[in-house]
Amino acid sequence: MRALVWPVATYGCESWTLKASDKKRIAEFEMTAYRRMVRISWKDHRTNQSILEELDTNARLLNDIQQRKLWYFGHVVRADNLCISILHGHIAGTRKRGRPRRRWTDDIKDWTELPVAECMRTAQDRTAWRAKVSLALAFDPQE
Repeated sequence: MRALVWPVATYGCESWTLKASDKKRIAEFEMTAYRRMVRISWKDHRTNQSILEELDTNARLLNDIQQRKLWYFGHVVRADNLCISILHGHIAGTRKRGRPRRRWTDDIKDWTELPVAECMRTAQDRTAWRAKVSLALAFDPQE
């Protein structure tokens, strides 16, 4: 499953901006894949938790996506090229009316619970960023 299905499903996930509906669809996909793997239909009325216990695993696809995105953020920050200028950049003018759209860096802020500027300073030191990523992944607000 991790070798054949997940790489196809998560191709390019480092650039995704995850909304709540996207997270829900990822979790649904993972459980559907597990159900198909053990050939359990919805008619059997089995809970997701019982299937995870039968397989002796945890739902981890979203966690892997978060880890890859945080690693990529650190890579981009340490690169010191045009990408970092774009990440810092501000666009002149006024914003559109209505609720602001979710940005790529909003996921980084949510998962690390730090402002983007602090994340960028921390990511300059690779070992400190790895420690921050592992700490962010250990704390899962969905549980």
